[in-house]
Amino acid sequence: MIALSLEKLQEAIRWRHHLHARPELGFQETETARFVAERLSEWGYAVRTGYGRTGVVGTLTKGSSRKVLGIRADMDALPILEETGVDYASKTAGVMHACGHDGHVTVALAAARELSGGSFDGTVHFIFQPAEENEGGARAMVEDGLFRDFPMDAVLGMHNWPALPVGTLVARDDEMMAAFGTFEVWVIGRGAHGAMPHEGADPVLAASQIVSALNTIASRNVSPLQASVVSVTQIHGGDAWNVIPERVVIRGTTRWFNADVGDTLQARLEHAARSVAEGFGCRAEIDYQRRYPATINNAAVAAMVRASATAVNLNVTDAAPSMAAEDFAFMLNETPGCYFWLGAARTTGDNPGLHSPRFDFNDSIIPGAVEMWCSTAINYLA
Repeated sequence: MIALSLEKLQEAIRWRHHLHARPELGFQETETARFVAERLSEWGYAVRTGYGRTGVVGTLTKGSSRKVLGIRADMDALPILEETGVDYASKTAGVMHACGHDGHVTVALAAARELSGGSFDGTVHFIFQPAEENEGGARAMVEDGLFRDFPMDAVLGMHNWPALPVGTLVARDDEMMAAFGTFEVWVIGRGAHGAMPHEGADPVLAASQIVSALNTIASRNVSPLQASVVSVTQIHGGDAWNVIPERVVIRGTTRWFNADVGDTLQARLEHAARSVAEGFGCRAEIDYQRRYPATINNAAVAAMVRASATAVNLNVTDAAPSMAAEDFAFMLNETPGCYFWLGAARTTGDNPGLHSPRFDFNDSIIPGAVEMWCSTAINYLA
């Protein structure tokens, strides 16, 4: 088995802190990509850049086998003001690594270095992906020819998971993460003086009723045996105490696994918004976008991942799928693969969840994560 030396572990932690202090938003990861490409080149990888604008692919072949494995790590940060207080905190105001992608890059790089000096039979592609958060960097890499230029037998993705204890791994045979949609509903009425509401058509009142209607879709239009979410996350309108505005905007997100459920959510949301608005003398203009498909593992590849985890003494467990979304789904739609969670819960002090301004990747999982990647690559290519 491959295990990081203390010296290499300390260096990997320095990489992680360097990346944490220099976060970059989706499709802007130029410095991160340069950092990745330079190190991969040092270790003998053939490096290609520019996939999905800022994506990097490092390729290494050993032996004579034609088997090919892809290992993906996401690179982007989030538009969040950091509150961790660590001495390597973000140097870019309003941007931080609040999801641990700095750790994902570090772990993949450390595994790439170990594999470059080790022995395996086949080809491994390390895929460093931009813009996982909302913007679909995986889709952009696919559209730029990722799997055309680098055909793979399987592709793997990992995410640190603060809800699970360190040393545990979840790799389900099927659903891992939900499909993801967004909606924006503009409720357009007729403005009026706040003291004379009868002279207008109140979009604030209509929007309030639309929010209530949208919250009935999952409970009344979708079977309780099917997972679904409709969440209104924003409502904006008006600027003065005594003026009924012309328009109000409602924004939010939908989640689902079953494609028919996704169709129902969209159809009912659009119908409810338009009908309720009309009932109040207003109209609704709707922009509904299906962003990511569901992240669904290949059962055979997931079984291989679990076997590799057991071989490095990780505790393989099970958990319900998450209604959060992951654009690794676009890669899984192209080739068989597996997305898994690696436990990262802190046992002392605060344990903030992903996307919290107080979140910081747990460096204690780096050795196990590197060993997991190396074990999986060697086992799959054996």
